[in-house]
Amino acid sequence: MSTDKEYDRMLAGKLYVTDKIKSFNREWPGKRLVQRINQLPADHVQEIIALERRIFQGEHDNVFVQPPFEVDYGRHIKVGKNFYCNVNAIFLDTNWIIIGDNVKIGPRVNLLTAGHPIDAGVRTSLLEFAQPIVIGDNTWLGGNVTVLPGVTIGNNVVVGAGAVVTKDVPDDVVVVGTPARVLRKITDADRQYWQRQADEYYQG
Repeated sequence: MSTDKEYDRMLAGKLYVTDKIKSFNREWPGKRLVQRINQLPADHVQEIIALERRIFQGEHDNVFVQPPFEVDYGRHIKVGKNFYCNVNAIFLDTNWIIIGDNVKIGPRVNLLTAGHPIDAGVRTSLLEFAQPIVIGDNTWLGGNVTVLPGVTIGNNVVVGAGAVVTKDVPDDVVVVGTPARVLRKITDADRQYWQRQADEYYQG
C-alpha cells in the first residue's frame, strides 16, 4: 500500500493538494531532466534521445521529441513506437498520458491532464484534479492542438491545427475547431488518393 495518500489521489483522478504530496513523489526530478535536454545543442541528437528515454516510457523504436518541450512530472508518459513530436510541446503529465504507435504531434501542442474545480470556493482552497489522456495508434495532432483532461482520442485520427479537444474522439475521423467536432470520416477514397501519391513517389 502506498505511503503517499495525496499522490495516490492525484493518479486516481480525485481532488488533491499538490503541496501535500511527499517529497519523493514531487515533480522536480523530471523537470530537471527536461531542463538538461532543452539546454543541449540541437545536433546532439543521440544524447537527447538517450535522456528522453528516461521521460517517455514504453517502446523506444524510433521515438523523438524535438526540444524544447516541457513536462509536469516527467514520469507519467508512455509512448509507442515511431513517435515524433515537434517543438514546444507541453506534456502536463499530472496523470498518465498514454500515446500509441505511429503518432505524430505538431508544434506547440498541449496535452493537459491537470484541471481545477469550476467552483471558485473549492478552487481557491488549492484543491485540483488530474485525469489521464489517451491517444490511439496512427493519429496526427496538428500544430497548436490542446487536449484537455480525461480525453481519449481514437486510432487513425487527424486533429486539425488549433483544435481544442474537450471530449472523446472516435476512430477514423478528422476533427477541427474549438471545441473540437467531427468534420468528417476518413474514407477509402482518402486512403486510395494518398496511396496513389505514395506510389508515384516510390516509382519516381
